[in-house]
Amino acid sequence: MSKADLINNLGTVAKSGTTNFLEAMAEGGDANLIGQFGVGFYSAFLVADKVSVTSKCNDDPVQHVWESSADASFTVMDDPRGNTLGRGSRVTLHLKEDAHDYLSEDKLKESAKKYSQFIQFPIYVKVKKEVDVEAEEDDDDDDKEDEEEKKDDVETKDEEEKEEEEEKKPKKKTVFEWEQVNTQKAIWLRAKEDVTEEEYNEFYKSISKDYLDPLAYTHFNAEGEIEFKSILFLPKKAPFDMMDNYWTKKSEVKLFVRRVLVAEKFDELLPRYLNFVRGVVDSDDLPLNVSREQLQQNKIMKVISKKLVRKVLELMKKLAKDEESGGDDEEEEKDEEAKEDKDKEEKKEKKEEEGLWTKFWKEFNKNLKMGCYEDDSNRSKLSKLLRFYTTKSDGKEISLDKYLDRMQESQESIYYMSGDSLETMKKAPALQIFEKKDLEVLMLPDHLDEPCLQKLADYEGKKFVSIQKADVKLDETEEEKKRFAKLKDMYRPLTDWWKKKLTDLTESGAMKDAGVKIEKVELSKRLTNSPVVVVTSQFGYSAQQEKVMKSQAFQNKEQLSMMAGRKTLEINPNHPVVVDLLAKVKASESDEAAGNTAEVLFQTAIIESGYEIADPSALVNRVYRMMSKELGVDPDAPLKEVEVPEDEEEAEEDDGKHDASDDGEEEAEEEKKEKPEKDEM
Repeated sequence: MSKADLINNLGTVAKSGTTNFLEAMAEGGDANLIGQFGVGFYSAFLVADKVSVTSKCNDDPVQHVWESSADASFTVMDDPRGNTLGRGSRVTLHLKEDAHDYLSEDKLKESAKKYSQFIQFPIYVKVKKEVDVEAEEDDDDDDKEDEEEKKDDVETKDEEEKEEEEEKKPKKKTVFEWEQVNTQKAIWLRAKEDVTEEEYNEFYKSISKDYLDPLAYTHFNAEGEIEFKSILFLPKKAPFDMMDNYWTKKSEVKLFVRRVLVAEKFDELLPRYLNFVRGVVDSDDLPLNVSREQLQQNKIMKVISKKLVRKVLELMKKLAKDEESGGDDEEEEKDEEAKEDKDKEEKKEKKEEEGLWTKFWKEFNKNLKMGCYEDDSNRSKLSKLLRFYTTKSDGKEISLDKYLDRMQESQESIYYMSGDSLETMKKAPALQIFEKKDLEVLMLPDHLDEPCLQKLADYEGKKFVSIQKADVKLDETEEEKKRFAKLKDMYRPLTDWWKKKLTDLTESGAMKDAGVKIEKVELSKRLTNSPVVVVTSQFGYSAQQEKVMKSQAFQNKEQLSMMAGRKTLEINPNHPVVVDLLAKVKASESDEAAGNTAEVLFQTAIIESGYEIADPSALVNRVYRMMSKELGVDPDAPLKEVEVPEDEEEAEEDDGKHDASDDGEEEAEEEKKEKPEKDEM
């Protein structure tokens, strides 16, 4: 720059600030300001007390120096050293005391790599190195002397050769070299066909600091209203603390503007549930020198974010589709006739190998479920990626599409149930009629599964229905409907009596503090083996949801009691216990045994259905009484202290004492007999 250029470009903050940048953008000027003085130049005073700019212009024979100490003044003078640059500019920062860290090679390299790793201009750092320098060779005269010495005896030769070898050992020398730090190329600027798999893997490791190769990636150029280039990676392993800071963690996709790093972590670039995605986004349409707060409000960012989410979901869909198609091929192979043993072994190996989507689902399934809950605009896309266990899946997770393919023709709903584990759910009484009718049921052991399905509401026109709630409807024939209506009338005395009993128990009896409210007692269509089952209302919490809500640190007990819903006791009209209860109630509604049995059945049904009893003492006391009667013991008999028998050792000691006393008595009698004999003599 000439003297006039230095004054005009560096003379005022206004000239080099953001104001001119925004004005130029508004007028439609060139936004490519990389390498131009003015953009953020005065940020140098954050670390420097004084800044010197030495510049030599081709049109000006004199080299000039611009200096300022950020004290509202500057000086421009001819360089007393003369023309040292030849052409170009040099910026010298006189660092503050608290900024001496930037004198370190490592700090300079780190900063340059972090923010300017991929810019097209080379960045060099002067580094200090120690190199090996070989000892200087001897003169020709010395060589002649060496030839004469060869004629000496062997021992002298060996000693001199050893000395020469020691002299020729390399010596250390300190040198200073310019080392380029931004050696890595921006591979996203190249065509996909020109980038190798190894290059993708190395690039992923460099930006993510992961030691594993990525599971999958997508490389694309977005065109249209906004243009940008991007590479996005799906990791193989989830971070161990991924869900611990889910609500505060930011997106790990790096944002570049014309190869300059603008932000390593960005709030709005990807939604929270995709915060595990790694990659880069490089756009020429974003402003370079505007604050990140303003950048986040930029409309262009929203467009970029929308396209990134779509690309990530498309990549996941492709992984899932590839695995599903592979699975279908395996099923077709199953149906074919048995082949040779080698082919069978190969099939087994294929089945044992997990597909890419299965591996991904194991690591990141919670994220997708959270996305299904949070992301209204992409919920339908995410629903096709979900996987669930079912009663017919043999311990494997299947897609909802596969569930629909296996549905019965007359089935109108997708049935599901939740619980602590698959084993517990398989034993649930609510599942009995579905096993009998051969209906497939989704099994949800994860606490995020049920809220996810409730947000979905339906899939491909089929509504999700919980088999643990009171609104389950099953296909019935006309005969079954008529029979059920007759049974309903037949058991009305029992259901009315039972409802009254349970209302008293929960409102004023032993379970008044349990938080359980009874809505009704009715005949069940879902029971085949168990006598009773407890289900909640349509909009109430299931047993699993109640457990999750109770485990919250800041739970609201009032809200929990409202959302828990009223419970319905369903009874099995074919079970012998229920038939016997009906007979006893018809005979006498005040039958104490019938009342106790009804209350115990209700409390055990609550536990079997997965709900918790706040105060189990009433149930425990009833079980103790029933056990006492079963054993023929009066449950109301007062407790008495049991006589403790003497130990065998104590008994032996007592016997020994008795024997010793008996021997003493015999000796005394003998002495008495001997005394009179002596007196006579």
